[in-house]
Amino acid sequence: MSENEPLLSVQNMEKHFPVTKGLFKRQVGAVKAVDGISFDVFKGETLGLVGESGCGKSTTGRLVTRLLEPTAGKIVFEGQDISHMGQGRLRPLRRDMQMIFQDPYSSLNPRHTVGAIVGAPYRIQGVKTENGVKKAVQDILELVGLNPEHYNRYPHEFSGGQRQRIGIARTLALKPKLIIADEPVSALDVSIQAQVVNLLEDLQKELDLTYVVIAHDLSVVRHISDRVAVMYLGKIVEVADRKSLYSVPMHPYTNALMSAVPVPDPKVRKDRDRIRLKGDVPSPLNPPPACRFHTRCWKAQDICKKVEPPLAQMAEGHQVACHFPENAPELPAAETAAKTG
Repeated sequence: MSENEPLLSVQNMEKHFPVTKGLFKRQVGAVKAVDGISFDVFKGETLGLVGESGCGKSTTGRLVTRLLEPTAGKIVFEGQDISHMGQGRLRPLRRDMQMIFQDPYSSLNPRHTVGAIVGAPYRIQGVKTENGVKKAVQDILELVGLNPEHYNRYPHEFSGGQRQRIGIARTLALKPKLIIADEPVSALDVSIQAQVVNLLEDLQKELDLTYVVIAHDLSVVRHISDRVAVMYLGKIVEVADRKSLYSVPMHPYTNALMSAVPVPDPKVRKDRDRIRLKGDVPSPLNPPPACRFHTRCWKAQDICKKVEPPLAQMAEGHQVACHFPENAPELPAAETAAKTG
């Protein structure tokens, strides 16, 4: 793998869940949870993946870690195509690619001690440690801010924030290169969220980690991400670096999401217009044709219902899938005529 090659490359990835009916389970449709998305993640960076509930973010995370098999498309990790790789061949790669789950309550086995939970990856992968598994586990517990003496305690003896730290410790056991964090703080108390986000940032610097952070909270994503991809109904509609996305969001959907973020300053809040989207998110079983956002978009025109806008570069490092983007740099007259004509 060369220096400028991405650590993870996703190309036109799809995941359609079949919908069946009747005694013979005849397929009558498919839920298009992820419907042709592409993105790259480079070594050492954090890519934030944001969008409303049900837009396909968590499914994307599970596809990338191959907990689910994609219906179509390619997933390339460290130059290897892992899209349809068998479990036997995937096992050694699992060391380099790990996942932090959303709910620290249900992702830890209540019958196992913390030592058994965090030490499980060593046993599963048959990894020998220098001073034994117990010492290795205690070192990791200390690294994530837990007391190494709590090795023999059970998950129910810990708070939500501490349980999430146990989950993070388990993820770090085999020194992975890529971590997919699926809503890592959404189940936690607000006062604890910042501590866990700061811990993830510190670990990234210390262990040279690469993250894909899935979240619906834009303020968490702003704090932790280098680049952000915005998803809507199984599609990526905008990708940009953090500064560019938050200062000049171009897709109408991203603008609507940004306008919903609470602002503590009353003066700023008064000047800002809250964009209220019409209607509900359409069903992924039967998504709208062409641009999926056109049913709720205040800028929608005829072309939006007939032609799907490609994810095109509007500014350096800023890609948008929209026929009428906001805050877009002025195009030359000839290009504008071609685009609207």
